[in-house]
Amino acid sequence: MEKRQLGKSGLEVSALGLGCMGLSFGYGPAIDKNDGIALIRAAFERGVTFFDTAEAYGPFTNEELLGEALETFRDQVVIATKFGFEGGDSKGGLNSKPENIRAFVEASLKRLRTDRIDLLYQHRVDPHVPIEDVAGAVKELIQAGKVKHFGLSEAGVQTIRRAHAVQPVAALQSEYSLWFRDPEHEILPALEELGIGFVPFSPLGKGFLTGKIDENTTFDKSDFRNIVPRFTTEARKANQAMVDLLNRIAEQKGGTGMPATAAQIALAWLLAQKPWIVPIPGTTKLHRLEENLGGAAVQLSEQDRAEIESAASEIKIEGARYPEALQNRVGK
Repeated sequence: MEKRQLGKSGLEVSALGLGCMGLSFGYGPAIDKNDGIALIRAAFERGVTFFDTAEAYGPFTNEELLGEALETFRDQVVIATKFGFEGGDSKGGLNSKPENIRAFVEASLKRLRTDRIDLLYQHRVDPHVPIEDVAGAVKELIQAGKVKHFGLSEAGVQTIRRAHAVQPVAALQSEYSLWFRDPEHEILPALEELGIGFVPFSPLGKGFLTGKIDENTTFDKSDFRNIVPRFTTEARKANQAMVDLLNRIAEQKGGTGMPATAAQIALAWLLAQKPWIVPIPGTTKLHRLEENLGGAAVQLSEQDRAEIESAASEIKIEGARYPEALQNRVGK
């Protein structure tokens, strides 16, 4: 797989990474540990060198899984993880106090079975801790060799600028896909100006853009999507129009070879937006992993992109991407 640089940071990663959250958290029961290890290693064998986790995924179990899976080829991969919740639990309050960041890093290094974190993100902006203090704490950890690069997640432009002035930000991780394009208004121009890479999570719309979810799909009771307004039955029915568009483009790209899929078109579209964008689709299934990685090989022509742009502009996506309580944590 081709490599990409995250902005001007010098951090080189595979064009597609692997978001590991769903192996342990968020989308139903955690998968068997051995199956999770096998999937992570299968991604590496297929060219993925960028793996994303967080203390809050579990909590802690996802980092432990990743640490065990990657230990034998640690020096050939880039590991990203995140801090910022009280006790590591996303249901708790935010806590980005410098002492909490330092304690998290010491514990995370043990869970990840490593001596350094390649990319350390603040998971959500903590309104009670100045971002300059957060960036300063990470800067000290970088100087100590325990962290290599600093990142932010779901931060707003002013926070990004303030943090970057203290410690250069290598990457911003936020949601971005054909069904959530808000970053195009302010975030992407600011990142380009500052030389910061962009790591879209949920690049397949939490699975919806794969075309495998419709208005009749039911989710496990522990699946986060049950509380997401965009996944109500009515919203899914309305939002099918975006999947229909992706399927039309996929059929056109199929040609005489293997047909493309909606998921591959969605990922190819993201990769075509900027050379410093690195999506991190997640999955628990090997065949979905292979399908997603195939998206890096799909080339969209200017005509393809213009057709997608024109058709997508006519589609109104229904439903908020977060419940109100979670929405209040983003874009700060």
